Amino acid sequence: MDDGDGARRFHVSDFADLRLPRPERRLRLGFVGGGRGAFIGDVHAMGARLSNCWEVVAGCLSSDPETARASAKDWYIAADRAYDDYRVMAEREAARPDGIEAVAIVTPNHLHHAVASAFLDTGIDVISDKPLTTTLADAVDLVERTARSGLVFGVTHAFAAYPMVRQARAMVAAGDLGRIRQVHVEYVQDWLTEPLPADHKQAAWRLDPARGGPVGCAGDIGTHAHHLATFVSGLRMTGLRADLLVCGAPKGLDDTVFVNARYEGGVPGLLWATQVAPGNGCGLRLRVYGEKAGLEWDQENPEYLRYAIFGEPPRILSRGVGAGARPAAIRLTRTPRGHPEGWIEAWANLYAEFSAAIDARRRGWVLPPGIVDFPTVADGARGVQFIDAVVRSNAAGGALVELSEDMPGGRP
Repeated sequence: MDDGDGARRFHVSDFADLRLPRPERRLRLGFVGGGRGAFIGDVHAMGARLSNCWEVVAGCLSSDPETARASAKDWYIAADRAYDDYRVMAEREAARPDGIEAVAIVTPNHLHHAVASAFLDTGIDVISDKPLTTTLADAVDLVERTARSGLVFGVTHAFAAYPMVRQARAMVAAGDLGRIRQVHVEYVQDWLTEPLPADHKQAAWRLDPARGGPVGCAGDIGTHAHHLATFVSGLRMTGLRADLLVCGAPKGLDDTVFVNARYEGGVPGLLWATQVAPGNGCGLRLRVYGEKAGLEWDQENPEYLRYAIFGEPPRILSRGVGAGARPAAIRLTRTPRGHPEGWIEAWANLYAEFSAAIDARRRGWVLPPGIVDFPTVADGARGVQFIDAVVRSNAAGGALVELSEDMPGGRP
């Protein structure tokens, strides 16, 4: 449907089969960062390829020319599209008739703002790892740049793309829990329990304030916990009291954070994240309790959602079509019940949503609300606002810090 301004607008009924809209061809994706030894780069690439909506055709996979060339060869990227300077990549890819249609940024945190700005300035849509930036001012700047450009900017809080997380979000929004009374989230790992070598690829930059930012654990996994809690509950975090701690081997930044949180409407909650809890791998767990019922979801058992109505036996909802599954969950469901889906599939769902939004923007199409629901640059900025508040609260001995609603991008 064309409303007279040249933009094609869709109606939800256009997607009656509940599948995500797909581009007519695979879109061209470039990477900045993610070369040899960078675990998360491989995860991004696997998710993009599994979505069947992207082909990786260019990259500045390292600032070291030799590593950049070797990594590009590993990824089957042609030599003339293997760069060692992201600024050159942005300019050349924007000038090519077959240039990339989006860039995935998987560098250490301190580079996110500069790299994203370079590609936004050349008209290329952006997909960035979290946290969005290392300062709140830079995060706000990216929100404003994106708004001016009209481009798509996605942030890879991939846990939000599990079908049962979308199921939980839809149930909360539909009022199945009644008024929300409590929101609790934890993210528990153990990989920093023992001292790691100084040249450890993953730990070195994450524990370096110059590259990782002002926090360690709170930024690395605490932002995932913050996003999941606000995404599912639909409530903005309005205030917090925080303690940043080093509970494991000595290190320059926190490995544990405790947050006493307040959400809109005065709803209380707790957020706990640590990377020094022996026996825990990727223990992201959310509990949302309302006046009528509660929901619980565990990332290490992601196929299921525990739904408990007060006074009734708890119900276990499983991923799949039918039996109360909401359209938002069905849209991201790939296989029938009994055929497990996991973390890489969640990444693929996220990249499928990115492709739908970017393809629609490039064609001048307008998708109806709810068809895609990926984390945006505004969500990323909220994550940086969370980090900023945690740092200020901790510095003030755990004092209450308010999180302003007056940020570009509005509500989560």
